[in-house]
Amino acid sequence: MESETMIAIVKERPAPGLTLKRVPVPRELGPHDVLVKVKRASICGTDVHIYNWDAWSQERIRPPQIDGHEFTGEVVSIGGDVSTVKVGDSVVSETHIPCQKCLQCRTGKMHICKNMQILGVHRDGVFAEYVRVPEVVLWKVDPSIPLEYASIMEPFGNAIHTALVTDLTGKNVLITGAGPIGAMAVAVAKVSGAAQVIVSEIKEFRKELARKMGADVIIDPTKEDLTKKVKAMTEDNGADVLLEMSGNTTAFKQGLDSLTNGAVVSLLGVFPGELSFDINDLFTFKGLTMYGITGRKMFETWQVATQLLKNKRIDLSPVVTHILPAEKFEEGFDVMIRGISGKVILEF
Repeated sequence: MESETMIAIVKERPAPGLTLKRVPVPRELGPHDVLVKVKRASICGTDVHIYNWDAWSQERIRPPQIDGHEFTGEVVSIGGDVSTVKVGDSVVSETHIPCQKCLQCRTGKMHICKNMQILGVHRDGVFAEYVRVPEVVLWKVDPSIPLEYASIMEPFGNAIHTALVTDLTGKNVLITGAGPIGAMAVAVAKVSGAAQVIVSEIKEFRKELARKMGADVIIDPTKEDLTKKVKAMTEDNGADVLLEMSGNTTAFKQGLDSLTNGAVVSLLGVFPGELSFDINDLFTFKGLTMYGITGRKMFETWQVATQLLKNKRIDLSPVVTHILPAEKFEEGFDVMIRGISGKVILEF
């Protein structure tokens, strides 16, 4: 590491867009800090919010700040008290940085830390040649896993966490929303023994993504009655499990309506505001169980993700639709905004 500066993609000012520029390498490390050379980073929907400078971003981002949070790389320097990784290790990173002191952290729930910081949101992110992170978030990754797949283990972990809140063996699983995480959840459900994986999606590109990842049936709820179709496929019972990935109020209501009594709901989609629906008929009287999903379990989910990829139980190649040099990041954001991509990977 000879240069004192590095290429980074920066939210330079409180306005739409991002800037490619040279910034100082974060050489100074605390006792538990690790400097990682970024090999691949992927663009997330959160990065699109930051790029567009919407209301969510304006409340949280303090420019100037490096964007990005999904990545894989190699350890190049460690703080004096670091013991879990060493120079030369291939690593991926949890993006939720826990305080390690609150009740949640102390009782095995670091992923929902009360004082959590998020890479690329509350501090400089990973769209750069080097990133400084605390050792607590790093996870050693098998070098046999391709860099492109390693770089999306964070969103892959979202799919795993959402899908595996309950035993899927022999279950009829309905997934509302087939963006990259919803599409990955299709494969997770299939490898976990689901009887049928039914996907509700309106965008043609994402329908094809779900198909490539192994969906048994894809239903466009703007053209067919989702609830009637699901019940027709399940002896008039309805689905056993709903994985809500869309963040769309109508999709969520249709999903709940398509469930059998006693079903399980796993809720990852983030909604734009308050929801209004008949909670009595759609939830309470049906005796449903609902899980709110944020992030990944640290590090149970990462272990599952590692083993599924290392042993080639799931193929993520259909989800990785674009691999671009970091200098062409604008092209990556463009295809994401237009909804004609899966995961977009940037090479540093």
